Amino acid sequence: MLNSINRFLRDEEGATAIEYGIIAGLISVVMITAITGDGGIGKSLETIWGDIKSSIATAAA
Repeated sequence: MLNSINRFLRDEEGATAIEYGIIAGLISVVMITAITGDGGIGKSLETIWGDIKSSIATAAA
């Protein structure tokens, strides 16, 4: 029983999982900022899809 407790106290695998979680969270924040920012990818994609929509509507008319 005492050996099990000592192994649990020395185990550092949980710290690694927490570090990966923090890294994933930071990457998510950077991606969201890049997509939704004023000069971000999201605005460019919105313009491109708007142009495609207009072209399709014009071709269908």
